Amino acid sequence: MNLLHEQPMARKSPSSNSGRIPRWKRVLDIVCIVIASPVLFPVMMVISILIKLGSKGPILFHQERVGHLGQRFTCLKFRTMVTAADTSLHEGHCTRLIDSEAPMVKMDSHGDSRVVPFGRQLRATVLDELPQVINVLRGDMSLVGPRPCLPCEYDKHVDWQKKRYNTLPGLTGLWQVSGKNTTTFNQMIRFDLDYDRNKSLWLDLTIMLRTIPAVIAQVWEIWKGNNQKSSGRPMLNMGSPLKPISQPIAFTESASAGTPVPVA
Repeated sequence: MNLLHEQPMARKSPSSNSGRIPRWKRVLDIVCIVIASPVLFPVMMVISILIKLGSKGPILFHQERVGHLGQRFTCLKFRTMVTAADTSLHEGHCTRLIDSEAPMVKMDSHGDSRVVPFGRQLRATVLDELPQVINVLRGDMSLVGPRPCLPCEYDKHVDWQKKRYNTLPGLTGLWQVSGKNTTTFNQMIRFDLDYDRNKSLWLDLTIMLRTIPAVIAQVWEIWKGNNQKSSGRPMLNMGSPLKPISQPIAFTESASAGTPVPVA
């Protein structure tokens, strides 16, 4: 059943009433970036060189995204596609995911000729999103939060879904470490809403610690899927590689009304 226009039941929390960003979140973002900078920036330099050697065009890709309280900002990523690639294909893919209950898989998981050398590896390991630390330093994003969406996606959100923008978007988040490509659009929204209601210093740290295992699991699934395709064996969907962090963030559907309710 499509739950796009159904309002999920939610526990109230003071942190989600006004869209206010707690001070500890900004402090945590800056401290983590400073600590990681001796490793982070050399890795970004190596990736920049690979992109420059692999294809013509700029190193960074600039794209308008929707962030805190629906505000637009310029999101930075490493360019993983050819210059002037047709973005309408990606927008159409996002629309199909929103209008269906299909898993949130990326287009390049099915093969995309627009991807440059090393582009697919960067996307699979989410290293293409490292320049977003600049967005974090600017205050457009946080290290942890919902995925910043495209304006065309935002226009399709109904009122209850737009509450996911009560907090800053992030490089990683509750959805990313709770199944990601095995979840539907509505499940992603519910994870984002639950993160906003329950965000805390401990939850952010927990999500950060779970991000690397989640990425490794995602890369493993991609590698295993490629091997199965090349050998002609049927692919098996093993489900989410990681369980949700705690029970309050897991949802199920009411058998009678089809309404999403938290799992007790």
